[in-house]
Parts: sequence; C-alpha cells; structure tokens
Amino acid sequence: MRDESSAGALEGIRVLDLTRILAGPLCTMMLGDMGADVIKVEPVGTGDDTRTWGPPFAAGESAYFLGVNRNKRSITLNMAGRPGQEMLAQLIAKSDVLVENFKVGTLEKWGFGNDWLKANAPRVIRCSITGYGASGPKAGLPGYDFILQAESGLMSICGEPDGTPMKYGVAIVDIVTGMLACNSILAAVNARHRTGCGQHVEVSLFDSSLAMLANVASNYLVSGKDARRFGNGHPNIVPYTAYPTRDDMIAVAVGNDAQFAKFAAALGKAAWSSDPRYAKNPDRVANREALDRMIGELLGQEGAEAWLARLAAAGIPCGRINSVAQALNAAHTAARDMVRTVQHPTAGELKMLGIPFRFSATPASVRRPPPMLGQHTEQVLRDELGLSDERIAALRAEKVI
Repeated sequence: MRDESSAGALEGIRVLDLTRILAGPLCTMMLGDMGADVIKVEPVGTGDDTRTWGPPFAAGESAYFLGVNRNKRSITLNMAGRPGQEMLAQLIAKSDVLVENFKVGTLEKWGFGNDWLKANAPRVIRCSITGYGASGPKAGLPGYDFILQAESGLMSICGEPDGTPMKYGVAIVDIVTGMLACNSILAAVNARHRTGCGQHVEVSLFDSSLAMLANVASNYLVSGKDARRFGNGHPNIVPYTAYPTRDDMIAVAVGNDAQFAKFAAALGKAAWSSDPRYAKNPDRVANREALDRMIGELLGQEGAEAWLARLAAAGIPCGRINSVAQALNAAHTAARDMVRTVQHPTAGELKMLGIPFRFSATPASVRRPPPMLGQHTEQVLRDELGLSDERIAALRAEKVI
C-alpha cells in the first residue's frame, strides 16, 4: 500500500456504516476513499452477508466483500439489545454521517429515528438506502437488484431484439444507488456548512432504477411508444453497435452525420453518405437492419486490429470488446492506476480495483485494506468511547460485541 499521506477531501468526517451487501458498502467505501474515517458496524459472529459470498476467497475472505470494504474499520455489535443500542447511541453522536440500509422503520424501532437524531445528534446526516423508499404501496419491502432490474424496465431493453429480457452482468442498480447515496451525502455535508444542521437523505433502488432509464424513459414519455430491445444497438443512433470482424468483435459508435461520412469512406462506401436512406441519422435509424447487415459483411472481411487502426485514423469512436481479464490487464488500466495492491492481514498482497476519481489537492487514497470481522472493535471502543479493557472484556463475554 502506497504512502498517500496528504489529507483527503473528507478528512475529519466520520461515517458510521450500518450497511451490508453492495449499495451501502460501496457508498461508504467511496467516502472512505475520499478521506473519511469509516466505522463499519457488523453483526456479532456473522458480519456482512457478503463475507461468505464465494468462491473466490482470499485466505477465507470473499472477493465480493473485499471489493467494496476498504478504508474502513470493522467493529461487531449486537444492535438489537439494549447494551448494544447504548453504545450505538454514543457512536452516532460522535459521527458526522450515519448510513443504513435496514428495512424501513428498523432504526425507529430501536429508538434512533429522526426525532432522536434532532434531539441528540442534530448535526448528523442520516442516509437511508432502501428498496422502495418510505412511501408508496411498496414502501417497506426489501429490495433486490435483480428484481429491480426486472420491475424498472431495465431488463426489457437488454438482450437481442428477438431474445428474452436480460439483466446486466453486475448488480448495476445497487452500484448506481450506492453512487447516488454518496453524491447525496456530500450535498448534505455541504448544506450543513450553511445550516449547521444535519438532515435525512433517502435513496432507493426503485427510484435509482427508474432514473437509470434516462433517454429511454424520455423517449417513451415524449412519444408514448414503449421501448424495445436493440441488442448492442442504440435506440436513437445508427450505426452504434457491435460488429463481428474476421477474428473478433468490435464496438463502433458513430454519433453524427459528419462522422458517418468518414465512417462510410473508411469502409470504401463513400456513396452511403449521400444515399437518402443513410445520409441523415433519422434515415439510418429507419433503415438500421439493412445498414447494420452491410456494415457487418464488410467488417467481416478483415481482422479487428486492422479495422480498429483504420477507423481510429478516420476519427471514428471504436474499440475491441474485451474480456474482464483483458480490460484489467490493459496498459491504460495500469497507467491510470485502476488496479491497486494492498497488504491484507491474512491474504497478504491483495489486488483490488483502483479509485475512479482524482483530486488535485486532496487526493483520494487506499489507506486501509478491507477489515477482518471485528478487527477494530476494541480499538474503537477504547479510543472513541473511552471504555476500559475490563468493560470491553465484559461486553465480549455478554456477546454484546
């Protein structure tokens, strides 16, 4: 792990992380990457569910958990019992941000609702990550990425036109929800500079999944025509899809009529740019099947490298369709430091994804490897809550920690 001693943008901000699985842990990891002190509170004995989600494992730690939990300290705490709740109250009061993804009403049941926060920790920003939000007919239901991809319409626009609806290859709704939660928390931290008070921030998988429809949703809301699947194609732009070459698949993204003229010329079909069927994008959209078929036949005559070189020289956005292994081992990935190596207590040298945002004056950093379950319990209780070794030992014997 490199020496990145400069203070991060969120240096001095403490985050109490009561989340598990993906959306919440990704959000809090991003805050930790930006310099926040993140204390992850996990159930005694079991911890975050994803600790057991494997294979693969690294020295008993699941790759899933390792991927979204760096830059955190882990403590174990039985939050359902009164002694644990008393300590939770102290931890909340010493924090700037509280992030939780419990079922709606769980914190309230434990006595830590918004009224308690206003009275006892008025500067704390509470972020709730839920499945469906706190209002509406599905309020309170648990949320699962796959189900939200289905319900939101996202799956209906993924897959081949004559195939079945298809989910994305990663839990994309969870990931976007985690990013939106992080974004919202940062806005609330900024607002606190003006108001002096915290507030309750809410994000849900349901809202996020609908927001992800973006231009596809706008197409329907404007036209009244339901969306459909285009495989790798674009609903509004042609040619904008994946094509087979003689030896590999490539992606081509022609964004305007001027680019299409250059693309057609690079294919030896300059006449296409003046053909009324293809000259303008709306015409190409109307004739996408015929045009895509002809492009595919031409690209199939040579290999991917030859085409990528020719198209790039003509200024056409294009790229090889890489495997995950190819992408993570690419030269540009290394140049951008998007694969990091950290020292883990049991796994030793551990590779993980790098940080996707850059700060010129307050650099993001990887300061801590993903924690072992409860690795920092005694440290946090002693240093942050002032508990004695005897009291900590008693709490452990009582299975509170």
